[in-house]
Amino acid sequence: MPLWFAIAAQAQTAPVTASVPPQSLVDRALGAELQAARDRTHPMRYRLHKSSPRLTSTKEIVETRDGAVARLVAIFDKPLGSADEQKEQARLDGLLSEPGRQRHRKQNQDDDTGRALKVLQALPRAFLYQPAGALTGPTGTVEKFTFKPNPAFISPDLETQALTTMAGELWIDAAQERVVRLEGHLERDVDFGWGVLGRLNKGGWIVIEQADFADHQWRIVRFQMVMSGRVLFKNKTFDTVEVESEFAPVPVGLNYRQAIQMLRAGFGGSSQSGR
Repeated sequence: MPLWFAIAAQAQTAPVTASVPPQSLVDRALGAELQAARDRTHPMRYRLHKSSPRLTSTKEIVETRDGAVARLVAIFDKPLGSADEQKEQARLDGLLSEPGRQRHRKQNQDDDTGRALKVLQALPRAFLYQPAGALTGPTGTVEKFTFKPNPAFISPDLETQALTTMAGELWIDAAQERVVRLEGHLERDVDFGWGVLGRLNKGGWIVIEQADFADHQWRIVRFQMVMSGRVLFKNKTFDTVEVESEFAPVPVGLNYRQAIQMLRAGFGGSSQSGR
């Protein structure tokens, strides 16, 4: 069960924590998320369940110094048939025989991380945050904030352009000063490159949920995005849900070849489920 639903089911209204100024709590929590996104010293192994109107898939993923490596294990919640399993094993063989493929994958992953870091760096300045009460749930006090675009914020790049039209809610674990949930929706259309490169339509939304799965190690456990728009001259619809679970640490410095061996050995052992 996603953390948000567990909190909502058990929560009672509580006063806003008085010991930490509201804006200070937001700044410190967002700073912790930025630091965590840069951290490469806690690689993990986990399951990724991704669903969209077109496809539902389950992958086992291992993070390595060479980038993350994935193995497809189920389609539409059913284990791969023999033909699909052979294709997946052949794909892994291709990664082993052509290291350039994994280097290319890592470059793409690093590019994605770079874009995410730009957004994280902008969050404290991009929005105006307002305390909106708190909940007492199984993890302790969770402070709620609403946010809206900061008119003084000028987006420096394409990655942060959507923030200028987004409003929503932010939930923060008061004790650990980490973001539990972020929900944002677009209040108006967003044009990229004066509309030449693309557009995101008003009404799109995202939800991100995080959890401390063990020993203050926080990870995203649920991501959902519903957006529509246009990329260049082609209309696009983004409707996806990603759920990550069964996190378990792997050795620092693990290489992608070792990760493939682990994936082929199967997903088991002492993994711990994300909440």
